Amino acid sequence: MDSLSNLLKKFSGVSVMALVGESGTGKSFKSKLLAQKYGIDAIIDDGLLIKDDKILGGKSAKTEKTYMGAVRIALFDDKEHRDEIARILKKSHIKKILLLGTSEKMVIKIATRLQLPPPSKIIKIEDIATREEIDKAIRSRQVEGKHVIPVPAIEIKRNYSQIFYDSIKVFFSKPKLFFSGKFGGNKTKTFEKSVVTPEFSKKGRISISEAALTQMTMHCVMEFDSNIRIKKFSIKTNARGYRLVITIDVPFGKQLTGEIYKLQQYIIDNIEKYTGILIEEVSIIIDKITGTDKIRKD
Repeated sequence: MDSLSNLLKKFSGVSVMALVGESGTGKSFKSKLLAQKYGIDAIIDDGLLIKDDKILGGKSAKTEKTYMGAVRIALFDDKEHRDEIARILKKSHIKKILLLGTSEKMVIKIATRLQLPPPSKIIKIEDIATREEIDKAIRSRQVEGKHVIPVPAIEIKRNYSQIFYDSIKVFFSKPKLFFSGKFGGNKTKTFEKSVVTPEFSKKGRISISEAALTQMTMHCVMEFDSNIRIKKFSIKTNARGYRLVITIDVPFGKQLTGEIYKLQQYIIDNIEKYTGILIEEVSIIIDKITGTDKIRKD
């Protein structure tokens, strides 16, 4: 009861929002404007906790040498990393937080790992950026390998000079998408953001083949219970991640309640841990209960 009470106290008064979109669509670029519109105190982006144009703590995923390493940082896979951010959040008494991620599942996972409540509002990048802006951001990412961190150049030079590329200043004077209500009128606002070129971006992105993903899933099932047999396996991909559909035979006498859910989680946790990819969903279909023929004969 005490642990529940402490948890409720920790969450009391904390509000979480999220901005989601595929990698390279301009989330970091738009995040500062979104924070201004909703009066958000801090932004959590790619492993960093940012407040008032300063990096309060964390580690930037953009310093990693591999794409998979960057994903693990962004997901706060390391306990020491997430504990550091959780301590700073508690100490700083931050009440409104904006999480950035490539999918709803990703931002919910980040919130859980940082001991935050789930996002009360999730905004898609398509809702706050034009198609032209998104396409421009994607070209910059894919062709030039450029990434944005929503803090001034001085912060990046101080902390991550090895990946610093350039700084950009954004001026807004029209009451467009963001500047309604208290941000309306013709008042000009200026935001400075930093452009960086991570090592993993220079080397290209690492992807996983369907054959390799199939092998990993089969290994996970066999490790979980060697008596379960996979009959059919399919993979579907979309912007949010991978969706796996597994058809299995289960031996008679197997306790199904709870076990299938545990198997789903075992597959998701292991594949995400060792590859850095996001598994959006694992659907398990039980095709046959084996061993019943022997029982009928007996």
